[in-house]
Amino acid sequence: MTRVAEARRFYASLLAANAGAQDPRLEEALATIPREDFLGPGPWTVIVIPWTSGRRAIETPSADPVHLYQNHLVALDRDKGINNGEPLLHAMWMTKVAPKPGEHITHIGAGTGYYSAILSRLVAPGGKVTAYEYEAHLAARATDNLAGYDTVNVVHGDAVRAELPPSDIIYVNAGAIAPPASWLRALKPGGRLLFPWRPAEKIGLAVLVTRLEKGFACQPFMRSWFIPCVGASDAGPDGASFKIPTSEEAKRSRSVFITKEKAPDATATAIFGDVWFSSKSLDGRRPA
Repeated sequence: MTRVAEARRFYASLLAANAGAQDPRLEEALATIPREDFLGPGPWTVIVIPWTSGRRAIETPSADPVHLYQNHLVALDRDKGINNGEPLLHAMWMTKVAPKPGEHITHIGAGTGYYSAILSRLVAPGGKVTAYEYEAHLAARATDNLAGYDTVNVVHGDAVRAELPPSDIIYVNAGAIAPPASWLRALKPGGRLLFPWRPAEKIGLAVLVTRLEKGFACQPFMRSWFIPCVGASDAGPDGASFKIPTSEEAKRSRSVFITKEKAPDATATAIFGDVWFSSKSLDGRRPA
């Protein structure tokens, strides 16, 4: 085993253990898919975690890929604040959303394709990934990087306005003030939408939405901060159709509804035009 492969294997083991991963395929994908294949030539610019230091950027001392196998954000487009994403966060998210063989994942905000590649391993055999990327130069790089991944289709386009394919999982890597109704409708029965919810400037939560027989269950489960999703990050005009939640209201959200199908009621924690969030779960209970 080369030193880079050894570093990658150790990185995968640490991520899987810290994420509480139950599926051994996640660790195997992290251990065998080279991160450097998706980041361009080094040296690379690393963004320090946590960001309390003002998002300090540090360049790796060389182009040796061994430097990439830590829990670092790696810049893809510094001017726009776009990075490759925190590996541990993605390991935790993939554990939470639990992809299964044969499922179809729609990945929104695919960047240069690293996490699309990992997701494709988790739905094999028989599954596929449709990877949307809004930025043309990143979509072009993702197309090249994923050329050897037959089950991944890269789409350069606006996933907010597009008609998404029927999906078992919609995996979103850009902060949305609320999920567009079209995303909810694209979920198959039992489908899961995992997205970074940014309903207000100082609120950032990762939320798992699951399509059940009675509607859409909602589970905020950890703090999360992503750059804004173009077209899905503005509250719109002030008025009765909009309610911005407090941090506590956001955390108490337990279901999501499409406004045209069910009007907001007294349980509404957040209202954003086409969709609204409720503190009432689909089984009738409210959080304590």
